[in-house]
Amino acid sequence: MLLLDNSAWSRIVQGALDGTRAAQIASWIEQRELATCLPFLLEAGYSARSAFDHQATMADLDVLPCIRLPPAVEDRARVAQSELASVGHHRLKPIDIMIAACAHEADAGVLHYDRDYDILVEHTSLEFQSEWVALPGTL
Repeated sequence: MLLLDNSAWSRIVQGALDGTRAAQIASWIEQRELATCLPFLLEAGYSARSAFDHQATMADLDVLPCIRLPPAVEDRARVAQSELASVGHHRLKPIDIMIAACAHEADAGVLHYDRDYDILVEHTSLEFQSEWVALPGTL
């Protein structure tokens, strides 16, 4: 299972991916291997340009499994931010840290187009698969 990050979702919706990768993601959606979580949903909702766009986006995302945030996610996110601060990376977006902590607790990965997730894997105790939606710098 892979949790969505808005950096990947926006590129999927824009049709920015090549045909092979788009087909793979469509397969993941069909097989219910792509999921959401509250931090992602709030970020996707924030990105909506109108009430209608918000409603349509949420309707599209409601078909995906949603990983709930157990209390351990809060603790993991706080520890991860502390670990990042100890190596000079404490300025990562809080939403990314929360999504990574959720992925860790759910034994899932994160589908993204954002270097923050590689930093989180490298510099924290969070364990999750960092899956780029496309090669860095190609979109």
